Amino acid sequence: MNSFKQAIPFAMPLLMLLLLLAPSSVAAITCSDVMKDLRPCITYLKSGSGKPPAPCCAGASALASAASTTADKRAACNCIKSAARSMNINTELAKALPGNCNIHLSFTISPSVDCSTIS
Repeated sequence: MNSFKQAIPFAMPLLMLLLLLAPSSVAAITCSDVMKDLRPCITYLKSGSGKPPAPCCAGASALASAASTTADKRAACNCIKSAARSMNINTELAKALPGNCNIHLSFTISPSVDCSTIS
């Protein structure tokens, strides 16, 4: 029992270090990051046709690269979902955007997507 009491002062800093180094599930990406990346797509998604403009695809590609963790993907999805509802976008253009820009998103751009299922 005495050796256990002596080990506590050494174990506590190690435990604190492990807690600090543990991966966090908090999203690093913010809604303002998402909107900054997708701002060049707004006009296209509301009234465009054909292939998206190059700045739109560049922003979508940047977003796809930035949203690498599950928390980031869910945060981006929720932000896009909210924005899609308020902007009255063409849902078919939105769903086709990743493919039209030759990028992969792990979720569909839609006002009805369930972001909690993204991993």
